Amino acid sequence: MEEVQKVAKPANPEAATRAPAAPFARILVPFDFSEHAEDALAAACRLAEASGAELTVLNAMPPVTSLAGIRPPGGPVWVPPKEVVAQQQDRLAAVAERVRAGRPIAVRCRVVIDEPLAAILDAARRADLIVMATTGRGALSHLLIGSVAEKVVRHAPVPVLTIGREAAKRLRVRGRAGKQRGARRTSTERPAPGAGS
Repeated sequence: MEEVQKVAKPANPEAATRAPAAPFARILVPFDFSEHAEDALAAACRLAEASGAELTVLNAMPPVTSLAGIRPPGGPVWVPPKEVVAQQQDRLAAVAERVRAGRPIAVRCRVVIDEPLAAILDAARRADLIVMATTGRGALSHLLIGSVAEKVVRHAPVPVLTIGREAAKRLRVRGRAGKQRGARRTSTERPAPGAGS
């Protein structure tokens, strides 16, 4: 008995030769303006450049809900005014542009008024991956309220890549070495013999 196999041909023949779509097309980078958050953003930029992903850099400005540990009835004590949010947005965009360093990647910057954990988990619903630092503002806040990164890892609906201090140092060294190699290659390149003058 003769066996017949059917092989589906792609409607678009070019599609068969293209690389599959990046599994992480939308990368979320929570950002608190710490040095460690910049390291995580730099790592996310490298991932985005390699995969063609779009970055969303998110900064959460929490409203002040208590004074001296006392939570008055009736909601927050202070909510950042629009002008403060606009200044934070400009500051975030400037840092993102500096860290992006001319890479051909799409970067969106968002500033929201919310608690960091809630803002990150909400934004994660529209992301495929979260890249964030494991340490941010300080050890005291970690002792008092726990690590936002730990809570994100536990509750995020998408994978989370965390960048710790030692990993950040290693990435910084690799990044500098790569830039130096690129600069050396550029400065030592010469036109091929017989090429125009």
